[in-house]
Amino acid sequence: MKQPVSVGVVGCGYWGPNLVRNFRQSVNCQLKLVCDASEQRLAHMRKLYPELEGTTDFDQMLNGAGLDAVVIATPVRFHYQMAKAALLAGKHVFIEKPMARSTAECQELVDLAHQQGLVLMVGHTFLFSSPVRKMKEIIDRGDIGEIQYICARRLNLGLYQKDINVTWDLAPHDISIILHLLESVPNSVTCTGACHVTDGIEDVTNLYLSFKKNRCAMIHSSWLDPRKVREMTVVGTRRMIVYDDNEPLEKLKIFDTRVEVPPHYDTFAEFTYAYHYGDAYIPCIKQEEPLKLETQHFVDCIHDGRVPITDGRKGLAVVEVLEAASASLQRRGAVPLRQAEPALSLPRLSPATVPSTATLPVPA
Repeated sequence: MKQPVSVGVVGCGYWGPNLVRNFRQSVNCQLKLVCDASEQRLAHMRKLYPELEGTTDFDQMLNGAGLDAVVIATPVRFHYQMAKAALLAGKHVFIEKPMARSTAECQELVDLAHQQGLVLMVGHTFLFSSPVRKMKEIIDRGDIGEIQYICARRLNLGLYQKDINVTWDLAPHDISIILHLLESVPNSVTCTGACHVTDGIEDVTNLYLSFKKNRCAMIHSSWLDPRKVREMTVVGTRRMIVYDDNEPLEKLKIFDTRVEVPPHYDTFAEFTYAYHYGDAYIPCIKQEEPLKLETQHFVDCIHDGRVPITDGRKGLAVVEVLEAASASLQRRGAVPLRQAEPALSLPRLSPATVPSTATLPVPA
């Protein structure tokens, strides 16, 4: 019989209680301790789970509680320092997304976990969801052909964050799914956005990722939308998938729809696109709570010495995209158009003296 993994959760605010609930139910796991700066939150957690110990002292959690693993569900600005301290104390670490505030911090944590021989896992929960796993299965079978592009929308009213913008808050979900489906990292990242409520913190952003093989992905994120939208469209050369996470049952729909280019034509008049419209179908998906599968996976990886599906390297890849998005936002995402008139500063020529486009002067 396996010895239960002794686990403590730090951060009992918005998401921490969900982790507490699931780790309590995990097999071969003993949730022993919760930690939070707020005595009120600790009192609430002890009221729900009287058997749990509670502390406001993170150092005591690391050095005096006899824990095997630490789960970090605090604001992002604390992820790196807490994870590093836990790894140095010999604890396996689970960190909520995003893993840290920079690729440098992420890389240091990955290296430290490797040196210490410890499990480091990042909470990209959607990779454990049944619809995403089904999508991956369909794509890997070749049912939709080659992926051409992916479009994701994650919108709602709030919850506003104080230390990160909406891209860092919402987009990690979609970025992790996209990197998982494409099994690739982007060549380039472009991000545009605007701050409407809090200066310096974008609440609406559009992220564009460019991949090899002429593939791309777009992610629209917003805290300032009247509806809660959780939607992703995967367009393949043969079929298309629409994933709507707000749907209670029919979360995936596959459309036998595509555009076909004629292989041969003698004249331009013979050239025409063919639009194929076939059946749509809804695959049967067994619904399981993703967070339950994720927390159990962490415990199992500790027991079996396995590398997690969402290990530190996966967390690093997502933060690398987020970091590039921040750099793009600072540059306003694109080169601004000139405001001077005439726009291209070309000489005025009469129709009789207009040269070919090959000889037009290029503006500086």
